[in-house]
Amino acid sequence: MKRRDFLKVGAAGMATAGLGARAADAQYLEHRWSGHDWGGGPAVPDRLYQGAFTNYGADANAPGGEVVMATSPSRDIVPNYGMGLTAYVSGDIGPPHLPGQSLEKAIEDIVALPFTQKVYLRPNWREVQSRPGKLDLPDWWRITLDCAAHYGKRVGFRIMLENPDFPEPGMPDFLIGKVPYVPLKGDWPGDRSQTRYRKKQAMPRYDDPAYQAAFEELNALLADRYDGNPHVEYMDTMMYGFWGEGHSWPFEGNPFPSDMVAARTMMQMFDVQLRHWTKTPLVTNTQPDFSHVGNAAVLDRTVRSHNWIRSDTIFIENTQIEALSNRPAWTAAISEVGMTTGAPDQLTIVDGVTKNEQIIAHVLAVGANYWSIWNWHDISAVHVRSYYDKYPQAIDHIARRIGYRVYPAFIWSFERDGGKGVVIGLANDGVAGVPGVIRLTLKDEAGQVVAMGGVDSGFPKPSGVHQVMLEWPDTRDWQGLKLSAELEVKGVLHPLNWACRQPLNRDGSLTLKRNIQG
Repeated sequence: MKRRDFLKVGAAGMATAGLGARAADAQYLEHRWSGHDWGGGPAVPDRLYQGAFTNYGADANAPGGEVVMATSPSRDIVPNYGMGLTAYVSGDIGPPHLPGQSLEKAIEDIVALPFTQKVYLRPNWREVQSRPGKLDLPDWWRITLDCAAHYGKRVGFRIMLENPDFPEPGMPDFLIGKVPYVPLKGDWPGDRSQTRYRKKQAMPRYDDPAYQAAFEELNALLADRYDGNPHVEYMDTMMYGFWGEGHSWPFEGNPFPSDMVAARTMMQMFDVQLRHWTKTPLVTNTQPDFSHVGNAAVLDRTVRSHNWIRSDTIFIENTQIEALSNRPAWTAAISEVGMTTGAPDQLTIVDGVTKNEQIIAHVLAVGANYWSIWNWHDISAVHVRSYYDKYPQAIDHIARRIGYRVYPAFIWSFERDGGKGVVIGLANDGVAGVPGVIRLTLKDEAGQVVAMGGVDSGFPKPSGVHQVMLEWPDTRDWQGLKLSAELEVKGVLHPLNWACRQPLNRDGSLTLKRNIQG
C-alpha cells in the first residue's frame, strides 16, 4: 500500500467503516466551492478604473481610443512568484543519499533541474529543533537554501509534526515526557520491512499546554527568520496527524477527549500560524475530515485570510477536486503528485499514455499554480531525468502552462480633458488566476512614475481580457513609456515577469510603442 492509498476510501468507505453519521457532524462546513461567497479578495486601496470603457460620444471615458500596440503570449518558461514546477529535495524520508555522491552534489543536481522554478523541503519537527528557544536546522536544510538562492529559486516547506515513515516520534526530545502520546486504534497492514507498517503509531495530545507552548515557540522562531524572507515562497500549514496533512488514516478516531476539543485545538494551532506568518503565504491541505479534527473549518479560515490551498495527489476525492477547481481566483493551488521514473516497469503506459502524462493533464485541468517534481520515497535528479529524457514533451508543456502567465495583450491610447492615457488589456495564457493583486506602473525614460495602481485581485483570469486604465494629466506621449508589473501577496510586492514574446527591458518592463496600424 502506498502513502496516499487512503485517498481511495471516499465517502462510501467511511460509511462502511461505521463513520457516516459522525463524519457528517465533523464536516459541518463542507459545501460546494463553486459560487460560494468567500467574502472578497485582498483589498486594493488604489484600485485603477477597470471599465466599462467607451470610445464614442459625449460620455466617452476613453474618447477616440484605438488599439496602438499588441503583445502575444510567450512560448518560454516564465518564472514568477506564486507558480511553477517544484523540485523536491526531501519528502517523507529525508534528503537523497546516493551511493558515491556527496549530499551537496545530490541536492544541487535536484535544485539545478532546468525545467523547475521552486524547491521544496519537508523535515520533521525534531530535525529542526532539539532544544527550547533555538532552531537547530539540519545541514541539508542550509545546503538547500544556499543552493536555491544560487540558482535563483525560492523554497517552500512544511515542518512535519508527526511522520509515520520516520522511526522516531515527531516531537523533539525536550517535549517527550511532558506531552503524552496516545496509541492509535486499529491496524495498518503492509510490508513490515517498511517503517510505517512496523512502527507503533501514536499521536501526541496536541491540546496539552506544554505542546501548545512549544508549537507557538516553533512558529515564532521560524517566522522570525523566514516570514517575508525573499528566498521563501510559502509554508505549508502544520496540521494534525501523518505528515501534517490533517489525518491519521487508516486508524480510527483521534487522540483528543472529543471531536469538539480536536477541532478547537487545530483551529487554535492554525491561528498561531496565522498570527506569526503575516507575510509568507500559508498553504492548507484540502484533506477531507476522516479523523474528525475540524479540517473544513481550518480550510475555510485559510481561504478567507487570503492564504493558499494544496492537495497531495490528483486522482482523489470529489471534494478535493471541487475545492481545487472552484477556489477563488486569488487563491493559489499546489498540486503534489509523485512522478514515476523512466524505468519500463514504472511508466504504466495505458492506451499509449504514460501515468505522468495523465497526472500532468489533470493537474492542468484543475488550474493549479504549482506541480511537484519528485519520485515518492526515491528522490533524486537521476530518477526525474530518467523519465524526462525519454518523454520531455509533457513536462515541457506544463512548465509553460502552470499557474498564471500574464501579458498586456492590448494597449489602447486616448486623450481626455487635456490629458492622455492608455487602457491595458491584460490576458492570461496560464491555467490559474493571479494569486494576489497585480500592481501596474508606467514610468518615463527618466524613471519617474507617470501612473500606477492596482488591478482587482485574481485578475486577469485564464480566459478573456481584463481592461485597466492608466492616465495622466499632461500631454506627454504614451510612446516610450515603460509598463511594469508587481504581484502583491499578503502586503509583500514581488516583481512580475510579463509572459509575452515581445522584447522586454533589462528591468522587466515593456516599452510601449506602436506596432498596430489603424
